[in-house]
Amino acid sequence: MIEAVLWDVDDTIFDFTGSERTGLLRHFEAEGMPSDEAALERWHRIAETARRRLAAGRLTYDEYRRARVRTFVDRPLTDIEADAWHDRYEALFAAAWSAFPDAASALDALPYRQGILSNSSTVHQERRMAALGLRHHFEVLLCSDRLGCAKPDPKAFLAACAALELPPARVAYVGDKLDVDAVGARSAGLHAIWLDRAGTATPTPSGIRRISTLTELSAHLAAC
Repeated sequence: MIEAVLWDVDDTIFDFTGSERTGLLRHFEAEGMPSDEAALERWHRIAETARRRLAAGRLTYDEYRRARVRTFVDRPLTDIEADAWHDRYEALFAAAWSAFPDAASALDALPYRQGILSNSSTVHQERRMAALGLRHHFEVLLCSDRLGCAKPDPKAFLAACAALELPPARVAYVGDKLDVDAVGARSAGLHAIWLDRAGTATPTPSGIRRISTLTELSAHLAAC
């Protein structure tokens, strides 16, 4: 039986994509840069390249932030200048933060212990969960910057289970990324729940449960 649920945050509980889009467009405009779809696409390509280096342990979180800023503005910046540019964006991003409409009710409804395992920064996720009024749901909040490993590495999932003092077979993981979240959780021995809000055509791999909204979660967990 399930005793605990571990959660991804970004684009699972927290509407990262929608909040980021609003914050970025406002920031690009304030910086006197093009504020359009092409700029967003370029930022995301640069961010994904830096994110892979972060996940592989080749960058610290601060280096990851600076790397994507320097590449995007395409000019030399000191650490202070890159941090200031990113901080201006972060302020506009924070002003746009929102949780998905189904998140709070889903968290309230679950009769299980709950925790967070994220590939983001601990400080950032603590701030976001507190700002959204959701931090009290979670016994533990673990992020890759302090774990020293990142999803889909099984060590990240096992560390979260250890923090809950539960074996993986008693823990479910809910996340929006099939490879990083669901396949990673399944490989570590957890019950894997893939939140596919977009309704993609990708087949559901064996051993993974697929939901399109968090309102479906309780029934799937009860069946685990």
